[in-house]
Amino acid sequence: MIVTIVAKTAAGEGDTAGTIETRVVRLKILVTGGAGYIGAHTVRLLLKQGHDVTVADNLSKGYRHNVPAERLYEIDVCQTGVLADLMRRQQTEAVIHFAAYIAVGESMRAPERYFANNVGGSLSLLTAMVEAGVKRMVFSSTAAVYGNPHTTPILEDFPIQPVSPYGESKVIVETMLRWFDAIHQVRSVALRYFNACGADPAGDMGEEHEPETHLIPLLLQAVITGEPVTVFGDDYDTPDGTCIRDYIHVNDLARAHILALEHLMAGGTSEYFNAGTGTGHSVLEVMRAVEEVTGRRVPYVVGRRREGDAARLVAASAKLETQLGWRRNFSGLRTIVEDAWNFAERRHGVVRSTADLPPTA
Repeated sequence: MIVTIVAKTAAGEGDTAGTIETRVVRLKILVTGGAGYIGAHTVRLLLKQGHDVTVADNLSKGYRHNVPAERLYEIDVCQTGVLADLMRRQQTEAVIHFAAYIAVGESMRAPERYFANNVGGSLSLLTAMVEAGVKRMVFSSTAAVYGNPHTTPILEDFPIQPVSPYGESKVIVETMLRWFDAIHQVRSVALRYFNACGADPAGDMGEEHEPETHLIPLLLQAVITGEPVTVFGDDYDTPDGTCIRDYIHVNDLARAHILALEHLMAGGTSEYFNAGTGTGHSVLEVMRAVEEVTGRRVPYVVGRRREGDAARLVAASAKLETQLGWRRNFSGLRTIVEDAWNFAERRHGVVRSTADLPPTA
């Protein structure tokens, strides 16, 4: 449950300050894109904490089986009036906004889709919130707003210089949030994700992107099918020549959303935070972790670098830790891979084997 701290301004006779009261609150929350990967994990955690959650998802990227049927409304975020009516009926107090397209490469081929959905959809949602009198939003942003920074770890005050329509679409939404705060008093927290990964330890929820673009499920897919995965470049200025990224467990990321929501509901001001671990791993390091967990070789080929890929992207996570009290509960790359493999095994009916790995010395 969320504990909201309420400061009482009135002081009793002889008192120099008012008293502080705490109360447990069961919030009514709308989660857009809540049937998708990160959204569904966040919905599950919110429900475990006892909150009243409504999910709005058009199911273009999400899955009906990820959320309880009675919670799901098949609605597109561009349906402004429908969203406003839903929030009024549900007496929504806050929104967590995940609904967006996320593939950088696709955004370079079809920028119109990304601006129409990510920007247009967010504007529609914000408009609906104003109509319904909802004043709090946690927004799913991205580290892509920083483009290709020249140094890491990346701080929140680094220049905003996206190099893709996807990253630009998130920058535009962050700008809209600033203006909706100033004009309509809609308070917001933007979480700039690094590499969300892993799966719920129960093994019944994980990454199901179509097509899949994320590294760990692609490596696991290569293990399962025997079809080589492509490593995009092995000549970067890193210890093993492959790109280094910051991998955050999806459940730790889900918890960051709830801490951000607590911040807003306790009267906190609008903010933005990096959502990463502060630790980087190269592509080959992740591949070795997959081989250790699965007991199988990962078939791969080396391809050319992808345009726009930086050598290192690692978050400075101190602001999230100090201001929101966030800590990793799922520590280490191996835990992330184990949970992802557990989900992949259940999804594909994989039989464990160590036959194709040589014995260790």
